[in-house]
Amino acid sequence: MARSGIDETSESGAFERTASTFRSFVSRDPGSQFPPESGRYHLYISYACPWACRCLSFLLLKGLDQAITFSSCHTIWGRTKETDDHRGWVFPDSNTELPRAEPDYLNGAKTVRELYEIASPNYVGKYTVPILWDKKLKTVVNNESSEIIRMLNTEFNGVAKNPSLDLYPSHLREVIDETNEWVFNGINNGVYRCGFARKQEPYDEAVNQVFEAVERCEAILGKQRYICGNIFTEADVRLFVTLIRFDEVYAVYFKCNKRLLREYPNIFNYIKDVYQINGMSSTVKMDHIKQHYYGSHPTLNPFGIIPHGPNIDYFSPHDRHRFSS
Repeated sequence: MARSGIDETSESGAFERTASTFRSFVSRDPGSQFPPESGRYHLYISYACPWACRCLSFLLLKGLDQAITFSSCHTIWGRTKETDDHRGWVFPDSNTELPRAEPDYLNGAKTVRELYEIASPNYVGKYTVPILWDKKLKTVVNNESSEIIRMLNTEFNGVAKNPSLDLYPSHLREVIDETNEWVFNGINNGVYRCGFARKQEPYDEAVNQVFEAVERCEAILGKQRYICGNIFTEADVRLFVTLIRFDEVYAVYFKCNKRLLREYPNIFNYIKDVYQINGMSSTVKMDHIKQHYYGSHPTLNPFGIIPHGPNIDYFSPHDRHRFSS
């Protein structure tokens, strides 16, 4: 049955995210089914989606925008098939319908669901972005963001403009993996556990865990420039994509409103610091973000009203230079 993330709730009313399905790898290994060839792959994203913007961040930071094409779908979910009621990611009909979103010129698909069905006609599951698409074999290579970013970090170095940039350095891998785990549980996925909860008890549990993790971030960032030390890493990208959406969306829409992130001086300055890294700001389209969340879930916001503000200036000065980097 076709479904989306908002449908993933248990009988207890708790949100339970299911695993991604397509898990192949682009690899430099001889004989790889998916070798890292320039021009062969396309990254389907939505600027609204934090998981997709992880991948776009890596693509731009590594300087792979000439080797791997990318495009964004429409912000607001629409009907994906006439034969059922599933709503999900769709493509605009023209380049002018929505700035920075475009039709699917590769496959002529009207919806992301169609891409999954091209890759696997009997596919059953969620129709999510990001998608790393193989133009040659016309299939989905991988739709798990945590794995796509690892591929972008190492496997395409032969065609990258910034091959020396390593966002998962060997000497920090243990601390990065540990950080990714608690950040995912408490923050990346935690905000969804708040927003998609259907009963009070799982919401209460989730929101407390979110702010425990936020307080942990605030304490760490009071001692060092980035979340794993004074070097910018994968863990910062994974944390940033949720933090940048927090005050604009999650605090209101997902009821993560115990405190705003701009009330935490270390976190707020950290968000501005990461945003100002070359390439990162171009992954943040706040109009896309707010249109998607407030306009795509009728059960949460039946009238689709998008709130004004807070319109934060993330280019304003920050104090993170006080730490060495």
